[in-house]
Amino acid sequence: MRGLSGLAALRGLLCGARALGPSLLARSCSGGPSWTRERTLVAVKPDGVQRRLVGDVIRRFERRGFKLVGMKMLQVWEGPNVVCTSRAMIGHTNSAKAAPGTIRGDFSTHVSRNVIHASDSVEGAQREIQLWFQSSELVDWADEGHLSSIYAA
Repeated sequence: MRGLSGLAALRGLLCGARALGPSLLARSCSGGPSWTRERTLVAVKPDGVQRRLVGDVIRRFERRGFKLVGMKMLQVWEGPNVVCTSRAMIGHTNSAKAAPGTIRGDFSTHVSRNVIHASDSVEGAQREIQLWFQSSELVDWADEGHLSSIYAA
């Protein structure tokens, strides 16, 4: 079984170095955390819904400390480095190459039935979120009193 080093290597492959232009970044202005606001679109695919994995997927994102700020049958998660981290959590598109402990490594049965979609970049996330959500459908809530693995205490 591949441990954290396997996940770290996968994260490096999926995330790589990326340059973010100032037009893609928005600072949290609600007196909340000092990180740059980043959101990603996540969709549990029909095979994941049929297999009743929606709750498991949501639980994994919540355990990472991300905030669910929009949901239809799609989810918009927000947090520092959420795009890169979610790609690492989800795993390789091909289930045969997905590391154990990733969503696809644990639940995917075939490349065409790989349970989940997530945005592949900040730019892609912004484009996908705008396709499915109006800004009024996304919430801006504070984490007061909530400690997680990604926010400084």
